[in-house]
Amino acid sequence: MITIGQLARYAGVTIKAVRHYHKVGLLEEPARDHSGYRRYRAQDAVDLVKIRTLAEAGVPLARVKELLAADEEEFASAITEIDEALRRKEEEIRVARERVGRLRAGNSLFLSSDAAAMLKRLKEIGVSERGVEMERDVWVLMQTVAPDEAAVWLADKTEALEDQEFQQIYREYDEAFGWSPDDPRLPALAARAAAWMSTRTELPLADPEITALAMEAAGASSPAWNRMAKL
Repeated sequence: MITIGQLARYAGVTIKAVRHYHKVGLLEEPARDHSGYRRYRAQDAVDLVKIRTLAEAGVPLARVKELLAADEEEFASAITEIDEALRRKEEEIRVARERVGRLRAGNSLFLSSDAAAMLKRLKEIGVSERGVEMERDVWVLMQTVAPDEAAVWLADKTEALEDQEFQQIYREYDEAFGWSPDDPRLPALAARAAAWMSTRTELPLADPEITALAMEAAGASSPAWNRMAKL
C-alpha cells in the first residue's frame, strides 16, 4: 500500500493531477486508513500510468475511461477517430498561426498582397495616416463585394502612383480634406486633377451603391472634397 505522494511520483504526475483524476472519475478513490490517509495499490499505479499516457497523447479526458475499458478493436477504432480530430485541430491551429503571422504584416490580413503594397506606396509618397486608413477601408469592402472590378482599379492606381504628377495631386488632395469648401486653392487642384485624369484610359464603372457604401464606411468625405468633386 502506498501514499498519494508515492503514487504520483511513481506514475510521473503531480498530486494535484491524481486528485483531479479522482474528481472526474478516471481513478477510483480508495478508502482512508485508520490514520486518515488514502492508501493505494500497485494496480492504481498501473491505471494512473495508462491515464497519464493517454492524456499526454492528446486523448480527451472525457474519453480516457472509455478507452481503458475498450477491447483491442474498439481501442484501435477510437484512436483513429481521436487522431483525425487532432489532425483537424492541428489544421485549425496552422491556419490560425498563418493569420497571426499576417497580423504582423498589418493590412495584408484584410487585403490582397497587391492592395497592401499599394497602401505601403501611399505611405512612402507622404500620404497622411488618415488618408491611408480611408483607402484601406475602401479596398477592404471593394475587394470583397466587387473583386473583379477592384482588381482592374487597383492595377490602374498602382501604375498611377509611379507618376510624379499624380503623386503631387494625390498629396494635395489628401491635404485638402480639412480645407474650407471655399478655399481658393480648390479650383486649381480640381483643374489639375481633371487634366491628369483626361489622359488615362477609362476604367469599368463601379456600382454606385457599392462605391457609396465603401466611401461612407471609410469616412471618405469632407466639405472640401465634395466641392472638389463638383468642380
